[in-house]
Amino acid sequence: MDRNFPKTAMQLTKQFLAGVILVCLNLGVTLHAAELNQFDAQYTAFRFGKDLGTASLQLESLGRQRYRLSYESKVSMFFLSDKRSEVSLFSVEDGQIIPFKYSYERTGFGSDKSLVAQFDRQKNTVLIDNQTTLPWNNEFDNQLYRLDIQLQLAQGKKELHYNLINNRGEVRRYELEVVAKEQLSLPYGMLEGVKVKIIRANSTRETYAWFAPSLNYQLVRLKQFKDGEEQGDIQLSAYSSTPVNP
Repeated sequence: MDRNFPKTAMQLTKQFLAGVILVCLNLGVTLHAAELNQFDAQYTAFRFGKDLGTASLQLESLGRQRYRLSYESKVSMFFLSDKRSEVSLFSVEDGQIIPFKYSYERTGFGSDKSLVAQFDRQKNTVLIDNQTTLPWNNEFDNQLYRLDIQLQLAQGKKELHYNLINNRGEVRRYELEVVAKEQLSLPYGMLEGVKVKIIRANSTRETYAWFAPSLNYQLVRLKQFKDGEEQGDIQLSAYSSTPVNP
């Protein structure tokens, strides 16, 4: 049994759940408040069909066009465990998503880690852990790209490009492309999913994500391989959604 699986499985979840991973170079997609629904998505983590843990992703309105996007996960195998949480605070102003604060915490087997990033629009800077200041070129934090992906897929986009500040305080770029539509049998039930591939240069990892049109293009499955071997498979188990302004 691979003793490193809890770590590799959670690396998978952070790319789209925990954190996938990212945002538009210029915050370029217009987002209207009426399109931004609150939701609660629950997931089960598998490897080779074995249930290893859970993850959740929730969006809630705080009023006055302010929102909280929260992620939690817990994966375990034998005496090894990995728990993670991420919280993004942001606003929607003039149809654009504006990040304000991002928090990350990881505990369990190995070294515990945490990070807080604060985005300052007036100074165009990002303050990392109250110590390091980075220039802010309109990157999103490690989570907010998910909201944009849903909107882009709903508009029929086939290729997506994102820059983000990840949970290590580093600027990263991701490219994604739509490759197919597939019927999925998930703990949640049968769903049609739009299959998206994450494109990485010079990498032996392959990562695929499926988004369901019937659930407002919510992420419903995430699967990763390395050197052709499955590392993890995250599948939707429960989902609910309510309009921000019912």
